[in-house]
Amino acid sequence: MDMNIGQTIKRLRRQKDMTQEQLAQLLCVSSAAVSKWEAGNTYPDITMLFPLAQIFSISIDELMGYDKESTQAEIDSILQEARTARRNGLLEKAQELLTEARKKYPHDYRIMNTYMWDIAGGSADNDPVVLLAHKEEFLQICNCILDGCDDESIRLEAMYMKAKLLHAAGNTEEALKILEEFPTWFMTHGQKTEQLFAKDTSEFRYWNERNIYGLLDVVFSKIARYFWHDPDLAADEKIFRIERLADSFATLSSAEGYEFLSVPAQMLYSMLAGRLYEDRLQDLLRVREKQFEAMEALYIHAGNSSVLKELLQKTYGTDRPLEYQLHWLETSQWSGHIALRNHKEYTDLLTHWQEKLN
Repeated sequence: MDMNIGQTIKRLRRQKDMTQEQLAQLLCVSSAAVSKWEAGNTYPDITMLFPLAQIFSISIDELMGYDKESTQAEIDSILQEARTARRNGLLEKAQELLTEARKKYPHDYRIMNTYMWDIAGGSADNDPVVLLAHKEEFLQICNCILDGCDDESIRLEAMYMKAKLLHAAGNTEEALKILEEFPTWFMTHGQKTEQLFAKDTSEFRYWNERNIYGLLDVVFSKIARYFWHDPDLAADEKIFRIERLADSFATLSSAEGYEFLSVPAQMLYSMLAGRLYEDRLQDLLRVREKQFEAMEALYIHAGNSSVLKELLQKTYGTDRPLEYQLHWLETSQWSGHIALRNHKEYTDLLTHWQEKLN
């Protein structure tokens, strides 16, 4: 936050038709001191803040130029820019943005949390060496969040990091004790909100459908990972099992009343395609084709489901996820995606679907 307190004092003093000398007399300081404040050469002593705020009938936050709405809007913008940079493979840019934001807004809990997890490399598959190298800094952030933040999701993230650090240091039993404090699946926000309403109400129907989409995403992403990380399965078998499962849901989703199954279909295809690169080009081309078809099915289904349309808008910024996906694949700076764009078959596929969009 930039402190323009001197400019604020000057503006407010003039609004009251007050001279520097008159203000100085009220505060029992020299007129030269007031002049230096307004010129930005020095700041008022902390003991002057309350009297100044009283004289001008404003809060201390206003006196110091703090505008909560514009500050939060700027923080939202920084976090979104950092997320976009990381998603596109611009990891250094994301870290630079968050490091600068950490300096500018040192007491913002969202900045603290995002900065910490960005260094950690996300919430899964963290490198213990990295975690332990930043242990003191991370613990300081976690304690600050737990001491003062009232956002429960951020507090849980801080507890989770503490568990991560304990596990990285070999103290897994203590880490598990921390995680026992987390809510169970049945104590989630979605579940309890659904149960708030009687089952014959439109509100129940809304939350029930919304929870279905969320749970489908969670359950089948876990099933896909169950196959993908099975050390006893060969790569071809992993691809076959995940793709076969996705094909089953894609087929079922074409039947009336089962359109919602396009959600797990596209999720499974997307997850599988994200693990295939130029060394499995033919597999990738086939799976991407199916993924794009499933995404279009989602778009069509969203035309009849306000809940799904809302979730797509929240996730992708559009109710047509294929539009978002194609743009990302065409512009992503991840090395694997850059390498794929050197293959004509791959770029032809993207161009074909881009033309279908238009």
